[in-house]
Amino acid sequence: MNQGSGACLWTSVSQDTPAPRDRYKHASCAHSGYVYVLGGREKCSLRDFWKYNVVLNQWTELPCNCEEAPEELEEHTMVAHQGFLYVFGGLQDSAYSNSKIPLWVFDAVRECWINWKTGIETVLGVTPLNRKGHSAVTFGSSMYVYGGYMDIRGSTKEFWKFNFDSEVWSLLNNIQGGPGPRHGHSAVTHQECMYIYGGLQGLREQKDLWRWNFTCQNWSCIKFNSGPSRLVGHSAVLFKDSMLIYGGGETQSLPQNILWSFNLSTMTWKKLPLLTGSTSPYRIHHCSIGLGPSFQPTVPPGVHCKEIPNSFIHNKLRPFKNKCLPSNSPMQENYIELQTFKEENKMILPDFSTLALKEAKLKSNCLTFENQEAVSEKHVSSHMTEEAEDAILHIPDLLLVMGGKPVQGHQRISVWHMPMA
Repeated sequence: MNQGSGACLWTSVSQDTPAPRDRYKHASCAHSGYVYVLGGREKCSLRDFWKYNVVLNQWTELPCNCEEAPEELEEHTMVAHQGFLYVFGGLQDSAYSNSKIPLWVFDAVRECWINWKTGIETVLGVTPLNRKGHSAVTFGSSMYVYGGYMDIRGSTKEFWKFNFDSEVWSLLNNIQGGPGPRHGHSAVTHQECMYIYGGLQGLREQKDLWRWNFTCQNWSCIKFNSGPSRLVGHSAVLFKDSMLIYGGGETQSLPQNILWSFNLSTMTWKKLPLLTGSTSPYRIHHCSIGLGPSFQPTVPPGVHCKEIPNSFIHNKLRPFKNKCLPSNSPMQENYIELQTFKEENKMILPDFSTLALKEAKLKSNCLTFENQEAVSEKHVSSHMTEEAEDAILHIPDLLLVMGGKPVQGHQRISVWHMPMA
């Protein structure tokens, strides 16, 4: 997305083996420069777990068949917090799914599932039942889960808080107002608020936007005159001070390829146009992931989270700088090359509208990393040195779209990305 023209340059990234199968209704999150993908559905529910190295464009399959790991899941959620991934919901409907707490924890450092169970929750009986199509966000030291649908009971308006430190659940349903029962919606956090858009309320798609204030503990509905249509199965990520909403559909069978931006300061919507000559995927029940410093949510005063010292960032990490230019390589004339500059250099972005892409079809991976060869040399037996890890942690701002319906049969998972500015 160019700062001057505001146009979007989407590109499909070809995947080599090994790689996960294409899917939808899966869960994904970013942690320490990697992207994790779990479960979902192709022709049937899947039970696999993968880690994606964006710099190398390489997948690694992670263990998912031990007793502590989840079963086949779909329409579940996965969030990251201080080195752990928390997976919630998505079990297939059965008597078994209502007899256990549908929460699993993965240690991203040791790369193993852990047994987190405590006796407090069982004694108190204050725990959520299995659900699908809910949302989950992190704020401070807690995960907040809203809505979802629960087998034959349909959509719920339950609002749960899970404290990562005490491992205790609490139900926040004694609040007046709010989005009401829904599933298939999206949610992001910004400063001291959570924003929920769209989804299904009963059998009807919605186009409303709700804000939950963590400090004041209240809901408010944000009114607007223009913006996205009724959407279900879309995705949302936070980019700087804006919420980006991609894809979804007015119905389950009509996916869209539109990227919307909602400015959380001015409370206004903007539809971001495609760069002339480029395409973007029509997707529903996909995952969008933001990588790079501009996708990191800001923490308001009074919320305590572990932070990386600025001295560590400046001394240890080598930041990438985005600069998208046509590649001069005769073998890859349709590629966009991402160059790396010193921190003191100013970033100059061309006007994408002047690029000669009208007759070109974008193919394969449009981004090449100047540091990729160096990182590849450090990559030995799936173990990386500290220097190589630093390069991965500071990749430029990228928006990725992974999977989604329609699926490509037994093909490898579809990955599209767009550089942000």
